Amino acid sequence: METSNLSPEQKEQARHGGRLFPLKKYITKLTDLHPSVAAHWHDEAELTLITEGNCTYHIHLDAYDASAGDLLFVPPAELHSINMSDETGMVSETYVFHMDYLGAGIADLCSVKYLTPICRHTLVLPCVIHPDHPAYPALLDLFLEMNRIYETTPPGYELLLKSRLLSAVAALVPYKQEKSARPQLENEHTEKLKLALEYIGEHYAEEISIARLARLCYFSEYHFMRFFKKYIGISCLEYIKNLRLENAAARLAKGENSILEISMSCGFSNLSYFYREFKKKYGMTPKKFAKNIPESEGTVPPPYSGML
Repeated sequence: METSNLSPEQKEQARHGGRLFPLKKYITKLTDLHPSVAAHWHDEAELTLITEGNCTYHIHLDAYDASAGDLLFVPPAELHSINMSDETGMVSETYVFHMDYLGAGIADLCSVKYLTPICRHTLVLPCVIHPDHPAYPALLDLFLEMNRIYETTPPGYELLLKSRLLSAVAALVPYKQEKSARPQLENEHTEKLKLALEYIGEHYAEEISIARLARLCYFSEYHFMRFFKKYIGISCLEYIKNLRLENAAARLAKGENSILEISMSCGFSNLSYFYREFKKKYGMTPKKFAKNIPESEGTVPPPYSGML
């Protein structure tokens, strides 16, 4: 089966897998050229194995350090991002799947007791499962089995993958946290972050003012800037610039030739500033970057259009 490189942004419109088989595997690589996966969310859950290097995951409003060998579970509709921790980079394998594939939309005991509460975030499973976690051995075996099934597609592979994912959820359930509801302030902060990220994703090609973003979140500009950096890890201005540069790099990777047109359509009104910032981020000029794309082994996958 096909495995894709993943570079998601904000709220994805992309469908992970088909309508009847909503599961797909992705490889994510963080390098000096691509040191982060922007904050985003989607209707599907994720099960990830870090295969190389180190990184920091931001999931909901918390930060988690993860290293090679660690497993991660991200529930549906949860805001999350990834940042490279050091110069070693990071490589991970991720299964993105809709909870309806496991039966969340069916009115049975499994759905009512486990799957629907996971989707609603009232039943919270561990996000990062280190090798010393009691569930780790079983979960790792299940993940490796999924890799084998996904790659070889034996008869009934859809059922086999579904059974392994259900077993993975069952392995984590004994270590769940049950919450009647998240604190109201947490929910408000998450929704404000999503609102700001959606706006940036829709308008990154235009001039974006901090005052406008602050008003969307009902914050002062000073409070908004502190709020954004606390939960996203970088300043809002840096985030916008990186998003513009990554979209420009993606268009260069697609073979678009007009650097002036690319820079303007990605929100850079000053060509010399675009050249300077692009070289600072990618270590080469846009023209050289475009020429070297065939040798880059697809490390610049085009970002999803629109919002998650």
